[in-house]
Amino acid sequence: MANTRRAACRALGALALCAGFGALTLTTPGAYAQDKQITLGFAQVGAESAWRTANTESVKSAAAEAKIKLKFSDAQQKQENQIKAIRSYIAQKVDVIAFSPVVESGWEPVLREAKAAKIPVILTDRNIDVKDTSLYVTMIGSDFMEEGRRGGHWLADHYKNDQGPVNIAELQGTVGSAPANDRHSGLLEVIKNDPKFKIIASQSGDFTLAGGKQVMEAFIKTYGNKINVVYAHNDDMALGAIQAMEEAGMHPGKDVIVVSFDATKGGFQAMAAGKMNVDVECSPLLGPQLMSAVKDVVAGKPLPKRILTEETVFPMSVAAQTLPTRKY
Repeated sequence: MANTRRAACRALGALALCAGFGALTLTTPGAYAQDKQITLGFAQVGAESAWRTANTESVKSAAAEAKIKLKFSDAQQKQENQIKAIRSYIAQKVDVIAFSPVVESGWEPVLREAKAAKIPVILTDRNIDVKDTSLYVTMIGSDFMEEGRRGGHWLADHYKNDQGPVNIAELQGTVGSAPANDRHSGLLEVIKNDPKFKIIASQSGDFTLAGGKQVMEAFIKTYGNKINVVYAHNDDMALGAIQAMEEAGMHPGKDVIVVSFDATKGGFQAMAAGKMNVDVECSPLLGPQLMSAVKDVVAGKPLPKRILTEETVFPMSVAAQTLPTRKY
C-alpha cells in the first residue's frame, strides 16, 4: 500500500514538473515581448523658441520615466533634416517614429517608406497635409485654428465699442507650418466681417525672437503709429517686437495692443510688466501623452486620429498671479 502511494506521488510530481515546464515554455515569449524595451525615434523640428525647448525637455523626461529608449534628432528647422532623420530611424528599425513637422507638405514619400517598413508614425504639435491619412496613426497637439479664433475673439471683444480703424501688423511663424497657417486663418475667420479690422502688414519672423524684432522694425519704418495691434504667432516673436517698439519710443501694451500665442513664462513676464495684452495658451508639455500613445500603438490598441491638449486664454490681468505656477 505504501509502495502504491509512493508511486502515485512520483507520478503526480512528474506531471507537475512537466506542467511547470510547459507553462514556462508557453509564457516566456509573452513575458519577453512585454519586457522588451520600446525604441522611439523622435525628429524634433528645432530649438527656435523657449516653447520648443520646453517641448524637447518634456519628450525626453517622459521617455525616461516611461522607460522608453529615445533616439532624438534636431532638424534645425529644415525639412530635409527631418526627412533624413526619419529615414535613419527606418534603417535602425525603431518601434515607433514621432516628429513635429516643420511644414505641412512634402511628407508622403518618406512616410510611405515608414509604412512599408511597418513602423507606425505619430505626429506631435503640428499636423501635415497628406491625401493618405493612414500614413500616420495619430496627431497629438493643439487646435491652432481654434487658437487663432480665440485671439480674434479677444480682439473683437476688446474693440467692440471702437469705431476703428484697427490696423493689425501680423508676425507670422515659419512659412508653410501648421501653426502659422491656422493662427492666421483663425483670426481671419473672426474679423473678416468686421470692416474696422484690417491686416496692414504680414510677414514671417520664423518663430524666433530675432526674427520678430527684425520684422517689427521694418513694420515700424513703413507704418509707424498707424499700427494699432501686433498679432504675433508666438511669444518669442512678440518679445522681439516689444523690443523693437520700445527702441522706437512706442509703448507696447498701451499704444499698441499685443496679442501672442504659447503662454510661456516670457509671455507672462511681459504681461505682468504691462507690455503684452493677452496670451493664447499652446502647451508644449506633450511628452506624457506621446509616451502613452507610443505604448498603446505598440500594444496594438486603437487610437483616435486626433488627440487634443486642453488650453485656455490668459489676459494681462491674471499674469502676475499665474506666473509663479507656469511650468515653461
